[in-house]
Amino acid sequence: MNIYLVGGAVRDKLLGLPVKDRDWVVVNSTPEEMLQQGFQPVGQDFPVFLHPKTKEEYALARTERKSGHGYAGFTFHTDPDVTLEQDLVRRDLTINAMAESAEGDIIDPYQGQQDLQQRLLKHVSPAFQEDPLRILRVARFAARFAHLGFTIAEDTMSLMAHMVSVGEASHLVPERVWQETARALMEQRPEIYFLTLMSCNALSAVLKEWQPFLLGSPHCLAALQRAAKQNASEPVRFACLFAANKKTEASSLKPFFQRMRFPSSYCELALLVYQQAHEVPDVLDKPTAEKVMNLFEATDALRRPDRFEDFMATAGFIAHAKGLSFPASSQNKLLDLLRQCHAINAREIVAQGVKGKAIGEKLRQLRLEALGQAITR
Repeated sequence: MNIYLVGGAVRDKLLGLPVKDRDWVVVNSTPEEMLQQGFQPVGQDFPVFLHPKTKEEYALARTERKSGHGYAGFTFHTDPDVTLEQDLVRRDLTINAMAESAEGDIIDPYQGQQDLQQRLLKHVSPAFQEDPLRILRVARFAARFAHLGFTIAEDTMSLMAHMVSVGEASHLVPERVWQETARALMEQRPEIYFLTLMSCNALSAVLKEWQPFLLGSPHCLAALQRAAKQNASEPVRFACLFAANKKTEASSLKPFFQRMRFPSSYCELALLVYQQAHEVPDVLDKPTAEKVMNLFEATDALRRPDRFEDFMATAGFIAHAKGLSFPASSQNKLLDLLRQCHAINAREIVAQGVKGKAIGEKLRQLRLEALGQAITR
């Protein structure tokens, strides 16, 4: 049994980056021997085991053969005779196809270290084109490492475009597309993910409803980039990609959200941003009690103050991308006005004997009065 550290852990160690997850490959072993050593089996398609103490994943060296469409259409083969080089050649990028021995030696049969030095994301072998998920993975790695100067090799980008043209990308299921997209949103340069997908025509194949936003408005990706610089949350980054676009109707978004099975809370925020974010600069520039109340009501801010805070953050990133003035002090003022409105509740009105529809009317009147006083203060 020979054990090697593989993949991202080796890559990040060589780049001087923190190593978060460690994966291992076991050569010259069998499932029976792994069980005897106390490893716990977890793999369904091929033998993967958890270390009895660290719980890190150890996979038996394997080869794979294309047997169907999509990322799941593979037959795997494990055997004590499978070499480390055979296992590494099935990986996506050369920088992910390196291993480290127990003695600290780097095994690099496909020039991954050279590509690290040249800051290239380059596929290992022609087998790359057998798995469409790799299109998204490469785009995500481009987003992760763009700040270090990494670019995608021309022949790799050409191969990705070819995979799209022959329909391979159409076999990707929504869950996996969202999984990669969600991870890409939290990278340092998430806009690179979408630009890469557009460059190889994958966006129109797997996220076609997003294309009018990203192509029709330069503000979406600029807002996303700003949100990433400010370390914004994942829902906010997602919502930045739905800056208002006159060519796209809001009604077309709901089927898109349902088809892709995006998280419902993300979709709700994105719809609010699409429909209401363009109103915020005017409200902040020339606030009136009625304008502010209308915004609160349109965004359901009084019932969902946390979501309204995310809405305001997103609107700020979009406004910045458009070159509009959106000072933090104004944003904080609006949030403070919301808190003042929230402090005026229906209990006191009911205690005064007001009933039925009149309760809501009186509540709104009191809140408008409080807003007017606060705005002119």
